[in-house]
Amino acid sequence: MSEAEELLSTPAEWDLPPERHRHFKDVLMQQIDHDTAVTPRRSRFLRPAVLVPLASAALTGALLVTLSVDGRGPATGPAPAATAAGASVTLNRIATAAMASDTVRVRDDQFVYVRTLVRENMGDFSGPVRLGALHTEERWTSQDPGPLRVTGWIRASGKDAIMPDQMLPIESPDPRPAGVDHPTYRWLASLPTDPDALLARLREEARPVEGESRDQAVFSLIGDLIGGTIMPPANAAAFYKAAAKLPGVREIPDAADAAGRHGIAITLDDTGFATRDEWIFDKETLALLGSRFYVTDPDRGITTETLFGTTAVMETAVVGGKGEVPARAAAR
Repeated sequence: MSEAEELLSTPAEWDLPPERHRHFKDVLMQQIDHDTAVTPRRSRFLRPAVLVPLASAALTGALLVTLSVDGRGPATGPAPAATAAGASVTLNRIATAAMASDTVRVRDDQFVYVRTLVRENMGDFSGPVRLGALHTEERWTSQDPGPLRVTGWIRASGKDAIMPDQMLPIESPDPRPAGVDHPTYRWLASLPTDPDALLARLREEARPVEGESRDQAVFSLIGDLIGGTIMPPANAAAFYKAAAKLPGVREIPDAADAAGRHGIAITLDDTGFATRDEWIFDKETLALLGSRFYVTDPDRGITTETLFGTTAVMETAVVGGKGEVPARAAAR
């Protein structure tokens, strides 16, 4: 086993939801390259770049495109125009669409499978951002209520994928029961469907990092919980309605995911924080297409808002076990 594999397989101080595990690997591999001792920890620069839709919004096919990035990193300049009034309306429209979707039930012995296209930072840990090549990530999230140390599995493939074609565990040092850090279908179904009650619950569950407001932490937590999960329509609708109540939430009229598909983006502005997430939805179906993640940090030499990662969701399904793929994916 290589040094990198040993470090990735050794329990560390993981204290973020499983959906942020990939970013820990990113930091870990970057620091290994510099022969630096590594202890993964909470950081304001680690934010989920993978946001995936509910099963009813699953997207098929693989539209691969090349995005233009210069060698110094993808500085974007001013952010696109955003509107506050439209965000609440759009999120409530998304909630209505989610409420009307078919119910997909998931048993405790099954896994939620998600296939995404991902482009992420491959630059030095302390240097400028450099987006790597578009590659594929597959995730299997266990629905066993636990407590579990290994709550899922991830496999990446393609150029610039970390440890390509290897099944890597998504794990924590201590067994985790179903909850924020291990969001199963059964647990998600137990959450309040009243938006105000759900928002109050999320404010209790959110864990802001240094410099982050609680509203920003809640916005990111909602992204974590709608990401890579399947839940009853009423619960999905409640999450979007709760997001609509957050002060600072904005709509961006046009944004593109990693596959180049354009849609409406929802973001939350927090001028005191160094990162910003966007959730991108199809303008017609209101299905979640993917995400973009931006960072601004003068301490790292990043003085303009810079794209740090982007994703496109290609498929979401329920499967019987880790490593199993839906029939559509297996037939490609």
